[in-house]
Amino acid sequence: MTFLDRAVGAVLGAAVGDALGAPFEFGPPGAYRARFPDGIGEPCGGGGWDPGEATDDTQMAVLVGESLLERAGLDPPDLFGRFRRWAAADPKDIGLQTERVLLGHEPWDRAAALDFQVEGWAAGNGSLMRASTSAVYFAPEGRAATMDAARRIAALTHGDPATWEGTALLHELVRVALLGGDPLGALPHALAEVAPAQRERWAAVLAPDWSPADATEFNGAVWPCLGSAVWALRTTHGFVEALTAAVDLGGDTDTVAAVTGTLAGAVYGAGAIPSSWTDPLHVPLPGFGGRVLRVDGLRALATALASAHPAAPAP
Repeated sequence: MTFLDRAVGAVLGAAVGDALGAPFEFGPPGAYRARFPDGIGEPCGGGGWDPGEATDDTQMAVLVGESLLERAGLDPPDLFGRFRRWAAADPKDIGLQTERVLLGHEPWDRAAALDFQVEGWAAGNGSLMRASTSAVYFAPEGRAATMDAARRIAALTHGDPATWEGTALLHELVRVALLGGDPLGALPHALAEVAPAQRERWAAVLAPDWSPADATEFNGAVWPCLGSAVWALRTTHGFVEALTAAVDLGGDTDTVAAVTGTLAGAVYGAGAIPSSWTDPLHVPLPGFGGRVLRVDGLRALATALASAHPAAPAP
């Protein structure tokens, strides 16, 4: 399996998880398997979502990827501007904290930090949900660079350092998987790069014996969201199994499944994703001229991201 196949898997996997989980958001555990006992049902729609429709998770991931490509790297003001334009166009779904940050009047380099000071909490999973494209783009630059880029992107909307470190960990696990390594085996090395003040809590939630039943917060928080995705990867044996386990947890199903899909797609590659899940995919982009990306557009985006860096492995 090639770097490119895994990169496309990460981006498509995130989008598929998002669309698969969206109709079950805020529902109880077990709802997905109750409807699809074999785990491979057609994306069903519901909860205000059409079958195969991606939510804000994938919409923001696309904006990240397109900014990285068009600006030839991370340009925080440009990316924040795209986020703000999207948020102002009244997307169907947007996190409350992200909405406050983007629709306020503070500049890109102060908005999230000021919101955190006022609200006192900014540990949602909104920086994890959009990380598939940036994880692919920065993977060839190595561990330190990809983790640093993740922190900088997360900090645009989330002022809590826990979210920066969680997104950095996701970036690093994806990087290892894209290069054909074992992301679970890489966890100790990744955790060693986490800011000391955040390391103990992240080590606990990513420990081999942790399960979603141990979570102390709703899985819309950054810790149980990434912890659940790693758990789903660890306790299953394929892309479909991992996504089924993630959606079946209930709660913030679209984002937990999007993060799981990012990891599982990087591990198992694009070929492991059922066509019945990719064919109906569509990603509306509010604020951007009525554009809607479908599976071919997502593949093209992932391919461009995977080959953009001079150090990228050969396709």
